[in-house]
Amino acid sequence: MRFLFVGDSMTIGRAGDWTWRYRMWQHLEATLPGAYEIVGPRTALYDPAADAPASDAYADPAFPGPARRHLAGWGEGWLHMAPVIGETVAATGAQVLLVSLGLIDLGFYTNSDQTEANVRAFVSAARAADPRVRAVFLPVIPNVRATYDAPFAAECARFNDLLARALTDLDSPGSPLLLAAVPETYDLDRDTYDGTHPGPTGEHKLAAAFAGAMHRAWSLGGPYRPRDHAGAVPA
Repeated sequence: MRFLFVGDSMTIGRAGDWTWRYRMWQHLEATLPGAYEIVGPRTALYDPAADAPASDAYADPAFPGPARRHLAGWGEGWLHMAPVIGETVAATGAQVLLVSLGLIDLGFYTNSDQTEANVRAFVSAARAADPRVRAVFLPVIPNVRATYDAPFAAECARFNDLLARALTDLDSPGSPLLLAAVPETYDLDRDTYDGTHPGPTGEHKLAAAFAGAMHRAWSLGGPYRPRDHAGAVPA
C-alpha cells in the first residue's frame, strides 16, 4: 500500500519539527510492517532562514529518507495541489492520499466556494491518474486567527460543511473517500507552537485522526498508539 501525504505548512513542517508525518510513519511501521510505502516527490522541511523548503533537519535524524517523502508545501493549499495531484499520483503510484489542506486557502487565496471547487478538481485529477485511488481528508482546524476574525472563522466552518458534502457526493465504492474527524481535544494553546502549527501533542492527534479513520472504515492498520522515538509505546 503506497501512501502520499498532501498538505500545507502543518504537514511539511519546519526545520527541527518531528511532523505528524513522522508520527504516521511510526504508526504504519507498527501496524503494517513490510506492507506499505510512503511516496512523494519531496522530502524537505521548510527552512525559515531560507524561506524555502530547504532543510533536512528533522527532530529525529534517524527518520528514514524514503519515509520523509510527501507532497506538501509552506503556503500551499488546494489551489496549488489540485493542478499537480494527477501527475504525482501517476508518477508515484500513490494508492492512499492523506490530505490536510484548506486553512491557507481560506486565509489568503480563495473563499469557501472556490476552495470546494478546488477539492472537486483535486479528486477528479487524482482519479484520472488512478480510478481506484483512496483518500482521507482532514477538515480545516481553525487557527488562532479564527478567535479574533469572525468572517474567517465563519468561512472555515462553511468550508468544512462544503467539504463533507463534496466527499459524500464524490465517494464511490471503487475509489472511497473518507472525512477524518477533527480531534475533540485539539487545543491551540497546548497542541500548537504558534496557534497554527502542531507541536508534538498536536502531531500525534493529527496522525491519530487519519489512522482512526482508515482503521474504522477500511480495517487498515490498527488503533493509533503514540510511540516514543524508539517506536515503543510508553508505559
